[in-house]
Amino acid sequence: MNYDVIGIGNAIVDVISPSSDTFLDQMGIEKGIMQLIERDRAELLYASMDSRVEAPGGSVGNTLAGIGELGLQTAFIGKVKDDALGKFYADALEKAGTAFPLPPQDVDDPTSRSMIFVSPDGERSMNTYLGAGADISSADVPDVFGTGLLFLEGYLFDKDEGKTAFSEAATKMKAAGGRSAITISDPFCAERHRDDFKRLIAEDMDIAIGNDAEWLTLYETDDLDHALRQAAAVCDIVACTRSGEAVWVQQGDKRFVADVTPVTPVDATGAGDQFAAGFLFGIATGRPLDVAAQMGVLCAAEVIGHIGPRPEVNMADVFAGKGLI
Repeated sequence: MNYDVIGIGNAIVDVISPSSDTFLDQMGIEKGIMQLIERDRAELLYASMDSRVEAPGGSVGNTLAGIGELGLQTAFIGKVKDDALGKFYADALEKAGTAFPLPPQDVDDPTSRSMIFVSPDGERSMNTYLGAGADISSADVPDVFGTGLLFLEGYLFDKDEGKTAFSEAATKMKAAGGRSAITISDPFCAERHRDDFKRLIAEDMDIAIGNDAEWLTLYETDDLDHALRQAAAVCDIVACTRSGEAVWVQQGDKRFVADVTPVTPVDATGAGDQFAAGFLFGIATGRPLDVAAQMGVLCAAEVIGHIGPRPEVNMADVFAGKGLI
């Protein structure tokens, strides 16, 4: 099977609940960012959630679900325990049409989960327990590579095993004639792993995606244009989302711009993941970069209009309506 897009990332069950700013303060949750938490803290927060919605998540998992729903063949390489949440994750992905080639494992740590509290303004505060998913390593990477795209997430860099999985996959993808892409994932990821990220983008990646805060952090500058040009000097395609403003895509000296219609988000969870889905779908199907960026913008706009990190409408119909396909 030659998959169009293969992802490697942390297989995380998203547990989403509405919350007030007061609740965030009371629980010591920093609003609007992803915090890593320990197992006991995860159990406390899980017990404190009202009207929980559980969904197979993780940044790359969400992106692949969006790409799969657009009709491409996708596979997600992620590690889950053979517990209830792990089996739920694997089954949900398979049902949605994304292959899950690494079956649930008999390991000590429970399946990873992220408790996501959504404030009235749509901002999401993520509290992530890195269980089994974070332990994926080169030994777990099945040989499913081909001439498509490989997509990696920066979050996996928080453990050394994840770095080995990245290197293994990127090497195999290149040997098979495919291309590799990464999402930086979070400004704190860029801060923690600056040298590794810069080396990976320069040596192994063909496509890199981040938001303005991530690119500024990675290149230690307050000049976004300068940051993107540095990245584009060593990486073929560099994309930057800008929080409700036009998306910039840099390829060499060329800049492509995709305008954004500002809206008040119901839930910002998955906005970056679905931008990546539309953008990578466009690239995988040979669209010009400005069209690919517009596809990403449309996917992000759809997902922030409702609770949950995945589209609820047929995005291929939306693309057709805008004359993009």
